[in-house]
Amino acid sequence: MNTKYSDLINQTYYFPQEEFKLNKDNLQFHNIDLMKLVEEYGTPLKFTYLPQISNNIKKAKSWFRNAMEKNNYDGKYYYCYCTKSSHFEYIMNEAFKNKIHVETSSAFDINIVENLLENGKINKNTFVICNGFKRDQYITNIARLINNGHKNTMPIIDNYEELDLLQKEIKGKFKIGIRIAAEEEPKFEFYTSRLGIGYKNIVSFYKKQIQENENLELKMLHFFINTGINDTAYYWNELVKCIKVYIALKKECPTLDGLNIGGGFPIKNSLAFEYDYQYMIDEIINQIKIACDEAEVDVPDIFTEFGSFTVGESGGAIYQILYQKQQNDREKWNMIDSSFITTLPDTWAINKRFIMLAVNRWNDTYERVLLGGLTCDSDDYYNSEQNMNAIYLPKYNKEKPLYIGFFNTGAYQETIGGYGGLHHCLIPQPKHILIDRDENGIVATEVFSEQQTSDDVLKILGYHKKQ
Repeated sequence: MNTKYSDLINQTYYFPQEEFKLNKDNLQFHNIDLMKLVEEYGTPLKFTYLPQISNNIKKAKSWFRNAMEKNNYDGKYYYCYCTKSSHFEYIMNEAFKNKIHVETSSAFDINIVENLLENGKINKNTFVICNGFKRDQYITNIARLINNGHKNTMPIIDNYEELDLLQKEIKGKFKIGIRIAAEEEPKFEFYTSRLGIGYKNIVSFYKKQIQENENLELKMLHFFINTGINDTAYYWNELVKCIKVYIALKKECPTLDGLNIGGGFPIKNSLAFEYDYQYMIDEIINQIKIACDEAEVDVPDIFTEFGSFTVGESGGAIYQILYQKQQNDREKWNMIDSSFITTLPDTWAINKRFIMLAVNRWNDTYERVLLGGLTCDSDDYYNSEQNMNAIYLPKYNKEKPLYIGFFNTGAYQETIGGYGGLHHCLIPQPKHILIDRDENGIVATEVFSEQQTSDDVLKILGYHKKQ
């Protein structure tokens, strides 16, 4: 009988995989002994494996380079990091080792860009693509960056009013882009994205407000699909519509030379994950090339804004199973030593699934369970694994502590969960460690932040005000 947890994983998935393998009956992630982390730092524990950020950036650059060579594509590729995925300095420091560019979405992003410039992480050649709905402070910060000499700052026009607001504060000529308001999937709650300007209005908008304005240089058309870059009829249809707009606009605007296809690369959320990145990029480049050649216009430089793809696969969380509650004949609740709402809010807010695996005891027999968090909220649970519609873990044994890991959690979870602030039921924010490798491949770890204390929380709540 194949009753061990390791048997279950092996007969359900191809295992081991590139980032996951076993050392006896303990799980390793990128050859990092996770039980050693537990023994050194305890749980609950969040970690960031920094080298994976550079690994993914290098992969994407290689895929685009291959696609452009294959299709004789006479344009450049610019990899931009979407900062809203994770604004932390350690993320930026790792990402910008790879000569990439930056995409912003709000006012404070510009302060981060200025810090990066001051510390030499980026330079005057770095493109700063400014997306999002621009309120007064965002406009002011963008203007300050451009007025201080960073000419590769490019606000992407989201609505008609932004152009006038920017011109009031920016001195002299500056570059801009226009965002297309893409049409959403038929099953979506609304038809058109709230962001950007409609397909049919872009050329007329250019002619009326940009063409004769000597202070404006239109350089980019921006296109983003909310559901990401996927091999679906919907995605290809929207891409073709975008290319047609680019061609029509290019014929009116000689300075236009950039097409931004946004972000949306999926990341691995299951051991059964399959996605042919190279095929998708080949086909995107091919579609743009064919359409531009037929229309006899130059192909655009390609910009992307990968956020989750950049940072998502670098993150993880480890919990201990504290206790098991048998609530009825069929349901066993394994209680973790933290809260899903606090530490993995996407599991609660949008029912997102991450890779979840036992960290230890792979040679023990398994059972079907539900996972519960510590808060008194009925929604603080995680009850099914992708492709399995259930959770199976080594059997609970009070004498043999069980640890579980959630992987590829590096995007959005800290900011959505409110890093450093208050959390539901005042469950403390866990300890967070950074994992790196030196030039010899030796793993090094350091504590980025300790677990939140009661004093930290009470201070936020106003209990430590000065008299």
